[in-house]
Amino acid sequence: MKTMKNWLLSGLLFLMVSTVFSQGKITGTITDGQSPLPGANIAVKGTSASASTGFDGKFTIDSNTNSGQLIISYIGFANQTVNFTISNGTANLGDIILVSNSNELSEIVVKSSVVDVAKDRKTPVAVSTIRAAEIQEKLGTQEFPEILKSTPSVYATKTGGGFGDSRITIRGFAQENIAVMINGMPVNDMENSAVYWSNWAGLSDVTSAMQVQRGLGSSKLAISSVGGTINILTKSSDRKEGGSVGSSFGNANYLKTQASYSTGRLENGLSASVLYSHTMGDGYIDGTKFVGDNYFIALGYATKDNKHDFQFTFTGAPQWHNQRSSSITIETYQKYGTKEDPNTRYNSDWGYLNGEEFNMRRNFFHKPIGSVNWDYKINETSKLSTVIYGSWGRGGGARGAGGIRGLNYLNAAFRTADGLVDFEKIQAYNSGQTVMINGVARTRTQVGGDYQNSAYDGYTPSATRPLPAGSPAGTGPSSSGISRISSINSHDWYGGVVNFNKKFTDNITWDIGVDARTYTGIHYQNLNSMLGGTEYFDNTDVNNPSRVLTSTYTVSPSGNPFSNATKGDKINFNNDGNVNWYGAFTQLEYSKDNLTAFIQGSVSQQGFQRVDYFKYLSTDELSVSEFENILGGNVKGGVNYNINEQHNVFANAGYYSKQPFFNAVYPNNASKVNGNLTNEKITGFEAGYGFRSSIFTANVNLYYTNWADRYQRSNDADVLNPGGYYDFQGVTQNHTGVEFEGNARITDKFKMNAMFSYGNWEYKGNSTSTRYDAANNPIGGGTATTLYLDGIKVGDAAQMTAAVGASYEVLTRVFLDANYNYFDNLYAAISPGSFSKADNKGSLELPSYGLMDAGFSYKMLVGAKKDKSVNFRINVNNVLDETYIAESRTNIFADDLVSPGNGSTIPADPSKGTYASNNLLYNGVAIKNEVFFGFGRTWNFSLRYDF
Repeated sequence: MKTMKNWLLSGLLFLMVSTVFSQGKITGTITDGQSPLPGANIAVKGTSASASTGFDGKFTIDSNTNSGQLIISYIGFANQTVNFTISNGTANLGDIILVSNSNELSEIVVKSSVVDVAKDRKTPVAVSTIRAAEIQEKLGTQEFPEILKSTPSVYATKTGGGFGDSRITIRGFAQENIAVMINGMPVNDMENSAVYWSNWAGLSDVTSAMQVQRGLGSSKLAISSVGGTINILTKSSDRKEGGSVGSSFGNANYLKTQASYSTGRLENGLSASVLYSHTMGDGYIDGTKFVGDNYFIALGYATKDNKHDFQFTFTGAPQWHNQRSSSITIETYQKYGTKEDPNTRYNSDWGYLNGEEFNMRRNFFHKPIGSVNWDYKINETSKLSTVIYGSWGRGGGARGAGGIRGLNYLNAAFRTADGLVDFEKIQAYNSGQTVMINGVARTRTQVGGDYQNSAYDGYTPSATRPLPAGSPAGTGPSSSGISRISSINSHDWYGGVVNFNKKFTDNITWDIGVDARTYTGIHYQNLNSMLGGTEYFDNTDVNNPSRVLTSTYTVSPSGNPFSNATKGDKINFNNDGNVNWYGAFTQLEYSKDNLTAFIQGSVSQQGFQRVDYFKYLSTDELSVSEFENILGGNVKGGVNYNINEQHNVFANAGYYSKQPFFNAVYPNNASKVNGNLTNEKITGFEAGYGFRSSIFTANVNLYYTNWADRYQRSNDADVLNPGGYYDFQGVTQNHTGVEFEGNARITDKFKMNAMFSYGNWEYKGNSTSTRYDAANNPIGGGTATTLYLDGIKVGDAAQMTAAVGASYEVLTRVFLDANYNYFDNLYAAISPGSFSKADNKGSLELPSYGLMDAGFSYKMLVGAKKDKSVNFRINVNNVLDETYIAESRTNIFADDLVSPGNGSTIPADPSKGTYASNNLLYNGVAIKNEVFFGFGRTWNFSLRYDF
């Protein structure tokens, strides 16, 4: 027995010693290829041993086996399996680079210091990143900005619903005050800072990642990032070798085809990537057909020593699309539907002409942009990044002009029973045939033997409204006609950004650079169709009055990216806006261990010049104004502190002195500089907290933005001051709010995301005015106007938004996902100039609404090595087919007295009661309000082969 006990004790001791000696430590660092990934989870396969990385991405894990596999996981990245073998008690695996499972910030030339990409737990700004795969999968038939709707404080709508006509607001600021950057290049229009998403419809095909930096952002340039910055990063030429072909189709005859190919970086350092897509459809809204193309070419070259990297890109998206632009009341939607179920697709701008769809409102544009990026690694501590770019926009938007006996094309006299514009009747009348107009047979008279159209709508002249000067003999109410004309807004734009980056020590980095741009906006109108008329009379060119024109011009974009921007006859107006921009910027950044801080400043001078070929004689000095140079700039700074590998906090603050837009410098389409010209002042503060773990990530932000001295102008209604206006001073807005964004990996197959934002966006204080005449000269008289804005809610965006979503891998590479968005505290768009009474009711609050989107995707691996794939995707937007008001252009309240119509000069009759007392409401909203409803249920299916 004693011998047996000794054997047992000896055996137990042997097992214990063997176990101890077989143990070892495994170490390594987890990164994304550039930065450490704190909170990544590491587990020894087949055991319970696990660990997580620290803030520096490093980990240590004990193993009871000499060899095996580690399973590494991190939110937003693909799980990775790494083999290990322990030798002498340790296994140092070095750097382990995780690959994003959705191309987040991959395949991007982020080595360029021109591109200001915010880094997690380092850059102290509120930021959300949308990955390429998410855009590629979920966008479908939605507009490009709508992919951002599940990020905090973002409100995106389709407005009228035409292809590319969507808009976006961030923290209550419209897109004119949101900076949009593509590979470090600013693309907001240099005259009015507008962004027309139809010009960028192809970006969804070529975007590698899109980052939304809310608030003042991290860009070093002096740009209009009052509400935020949208950084769009396109694919680079040296992405891995391969390509794809695919097609998608959806409701309303939507069809898109696409093909792309990349060579990868060749042995000689060259690389290339190309893409082409074609999109067409009938449009969800009635009468909004569209056709669009997109091309993308990227060429690259890198030297063998990697000191020099050149990237050339050229992309454009020529398109035309019919629009819904005219204001429509809820009452009209009900007229062509039912009271309970209004026809939300109704469009008052279209009809049929010669048997084909014809829309008076049509947009056509081609805005190619070309750029050359050069990144030069001077030495280990210095690098130079440069981008030189050009853009050549060509196109405009069509609309109706003139009228018939004082009636424009929208009048009920030219409307069919189902609400379409009766273009056949208009054409018949214009060409001299007798037609019935409001129950009376009418025949057009000729002018000089021709059926002559013009801007004159056929009103009956009076002492207060005589015929336009220079009208030809014989002009009268029976001689006018209706035409379709286009407002051309072309441009030539060249610019460059140079940034020098110097690393003084391991902890201190300095950037300094310059930003230069020159822009010419080309504005005029031309004639598209006389709709049966034989000539067009124009008297607006003082240098060549009383012209009779017969040439008409296309409403389709030119495929030539460098086509002539000024070709052909002009009517009504013809002027150029020249803008020169010179800027300099610098930034100092300190980063050590868990602390990062920066301070940056920039200054810019904008020069504005107006050239008018019609309004002034060529000998008049106002025909070519002097440049009005205005200085602006900003200063901002921030700090981020990583408390540990899970928690971080940040704060930033900044001040902008922002130059006004072109129409504020030269108001009223005249060449005299505004006498009250002043910069807008923006002050912003922000603080945030972040949490990171292998299962859950979250960000919470608080912000305050004050926008002072914003420009506001209202027309003078006095008939004795035609063309006059009031200019208001001191219009101020305060925007405060809180934001939350979180992502969770519940299991390896089940993920969730959530968002919540609550804002309080109001006008602050009241505003006074100065009166001007049409030539921009200050004048006395009139009614002194004060705008009573204090406490009025800022409209046109939901001040409370929330979202929750989930994705589940049902089977291997088979995913189901859904997302629900909720919008509340949504107010109608307001014109501050309308609040001239102290007892106003403020902004009209619209009903809240919620939308559910869902999708199904499957990725089938094919090929001998299973390195190719066939991808299937189905998207359904607004699954529950919710009917909702997305925006309103008017502020008519339920307890307002019933009036003949918005804008009517006939006063309301108190005896008729209010809209509420007459049950003239839809979902609590007065039916005289002019609104756009959102889209109902839509769907699309896509099939793509990646090789």
